[in-house]
Amino acid sequence: MPGERLNTAPPTATPVSAASARNILVVLTAVNLFNYIDRFVVPGLAQSLKESPLQLSDARLGLLATGFLAIYALVSPLFGRLGDTRARPRAIAAGVGLWSIATVLGGFATSFVTLLGARALVGVGEAAYGTIAPSVLADCFPLSRRGRVFAIFYAAIPIGGALGYVLAGVMNAHFGWRSAFFVAGIPGLLLTALVLRLPDPPRGAADATPVAASSQNGWQRYRDLIANAPYVITVLGYAAYTFALGGLAWWMPAFLERVRGVPREQASVQIGLIVVVTGFVGTFAGGWLGDVVLRYTRNAYLLVSGIATLLAAPCALVALMATRPTTYMTALVAAELLLFVSTGPINTAIINSVAATERATAMAVSILLIHLLGDVPSPYIVGLLSDARVAAGGTSAAGLQHAVLILPMAIIISGVIWTAGAFAKGPISSRP
Repeated sequence: MPGERLNTAPPTATPVSAASARNILVVLTAVNLFNYIDRFVVPGLAQSLKESPLQLSDARLGLLATGFLAIYALVSPLFGRLGDTRARPRAIAAGVGLWSIATVLGGFATSFVTLLGARALVGVGEAAYGTIAPSVLADCFPLSRRGRVFAIFYAAIPIGGALGYVLAGVMNAHFGWRSAFFVAGIPGLLLTALVLRLPDPPRGAADATPVAASSQNGWQRYRDLIANAPYVITVLGYAAYTFALGGLAWWMPAFLERVRGVPREQASVQIGLIVVVTGFVGTFAGGWLGDVVLRYTRNAYLLVSGIATLLAAPCALVALMATRPTTYMTALVAAELLLFVSTGPINTAIINSVAATERATAMAVSILLIHLLGDVPSPYIVGLLSDARVAAGGTSAAGLQHAVLILPMAIIISGVIWTAGAFAKGPISSRP
């Protein structure tokens, strides 16, 4: 990677061919799928890890997520800079290979420290992919199609997350918790070879106005992002959204088992099925809706995300408060569906708010902030609140029931920021 020239688009450059663009989308989406299978294996194993010889408290279970995400966030700016200045497929492939090996190593963990170390190493590998892949896709497809393209790419999040839950539940039930790490990690090694064969599209070639190589140094790029109000608003709302979504994703299998009395394997499978259906439908609906609303306002992606998230908040509260299975499961489905509507549009909003030569850096800073302010602390905070309630004399179920109620509040904050930002950036009648 060092010494390779920045691949920007000269005035006469054209995007990669339609066939190459589709191939890039397919491969990167497949990688994203296994990325999230890996992430969601651990919360699917949470209750088994708690009862294993590792003897993890709720706070330590939360720290497994916090440790992974903290490293993922902190390393992202390094790869963001590489993504804007060097050839991208090699950096992505290196990350995929690293996180796959680290996932397998998690299956050999003999203590909390060794498991935490393996998950932290996964974070390093995933940072290379998460920061760079969206910038590659943006250089393959024009603005008018990006909502749908990113909907396809980010649909891998709920589908991969659901498969991670299911994989964890099934493998744990039949072969023990260690086997889930082995099965989740190996496919990524095969995908590494496919990524290395991808072309690196010229930066900005799919934009209406192609760009030349940026003369800005690294620090100037970061200063420009801080001064970019639409970008800052989008990322701040995304941080609150990630706080809530990360807490829900990590604790819901344990919540259903411990608080609602759902059998362990059934809890993981139920959450997996809900996530895969609502995520698939919600993500595609959000991408399509964002592209449609774009005909009427340049703030379409932010507006769609804000309204959907505000509607999700009361559904999430009912899902966590109701005791009748039909009520809380229906509310959970509605909440997840509405939350996933934002997945494609909000990432499209980030990409579209910056110059083509700053997209990987913008994604890196976004990843850094949404995780450090969002799902790095949220699983641990929920675990701490749960343990504190138990220490005060409550039951384990009551502790977790009390702790998760902070999550709907974060959903409301996210929706307010995005909706207010969409209206503040211009009238709804304005056209892009």
